[in-house]
Amino acid sequence: MHYLIGDLQGCCDAFDRLLAELDFSPSRDRLTVLGDLVNRGPASLRTLRRLRDLGDAADALLGNHDLHLLAVAHGVRPEHRNDTLRDILEAPEREAWIDWVRQRPLALRREGWLCVHAGLPPQWDTARTLALADEVQTMLRGPDLRDFLTVMYGNEPARWREDLRGADRWRFVINVLTRVRFVDADGTLDFKTKDGALQAPPGLVPWFEAPGRRSAGEPVAFGHWSTLGLVNRPDLLALDTGCVWGGRLTAVRVDGGRREVTQVACQQAQVPGPV
Repeated sequence: MHYLIGDLQGCCDAFDRLLAELDFSPSRDRLTVLGDLVNRGPASLRTLRRLRDLGDAADALLGNHDLHLLAVAHGVRPEHRNDTLRDILEAPEREAWIDWVRQRPLALRREGWLCVHAGLPPQWDTARTLALADEVQTMLRGPDLRDFLTVMYGNEPARWREDLRGADRWRFVINVLTRVRFVDADGTLDFKTKDGALQAPPGLVPWFEAPGRRSAGEPVAFGHWSTLGLVNRPDLLALDTGCVWGGRLTAVRVDGGRREVTQVACQQAQVPGPV
C-alpha cells in the first residue's frame, strides 16, 4: 500500500495518529510526504526522527519551510517569530539532521503520480519537472550549499524561459516547486495571494488551471496550499488540509489506481494571521 500525505509541519502527534489509523507497517507499506516536514508545529525534530525511523518505507519532499530550515541553519536567513525550529537547531546531532533534510528530493513520481510540494508552471510536463528538480537537488546536496542558499530567495524571474541559467534558473525552479499558488494568463508566477482558489484576484488562476498547461492530464499531487483544502480530481490531488492550523492531516492511498482518503483531526498549533 502506498500513501501520499500532506504537510506535516512538525505536527508529529497527528502524524502518529494517522499512521495508527492506516495501520501502517514499514515492512508492507510505503508513504510519500509532500513537503513542509517541519516548522510552525510543536515537534519538528520528533517529526524528522519519525520519518527517518521509517527508513525506506518513507519518502519526503522538500517544501518551503524545509528550505527555510536549511537557510537558518547556515546563517543565510534569520528565524521568524513563528518558527519552531529550535529543537533541531539545538540538537546535539544538528549537522546530521541538516544533512538528512538537504538530501530530500524536490519532486518524485510515485504510483503514476508526479509529487511536488507546491506546483508547476504551464510550460513543464512531468519529464521536464523531474529533470529540473534533479538539477537543483544536485546543488542542494553539493559542497557549495551555503552559496546556493544565498541566491535562492527572491521573486524574480517570475516566468520560465529555456535560456535561464545559474541562480535565476535555480531560483525559478525552487519557487515554482515550493511556493507557487496562482499564475497569470502567460504563466507568470504570483506570490502575493494566499487565499483559496475562489478568491483569485482578477487575471490570476490557480497554477493547475493555467491555459495550455503541458502537464494537464498527468496526475499531480501537491501540498502547500492550506486555504485550498482537499482537492480530489482524477488528475489532481491537493493534500494540505491545514493540520498546523487546527484542520486535518490527510493521507490518500494511491497504489493500484486506488483513491482512498483517510484523515485525522489536528490540534491547532498556529493562529492564522500575518506571517
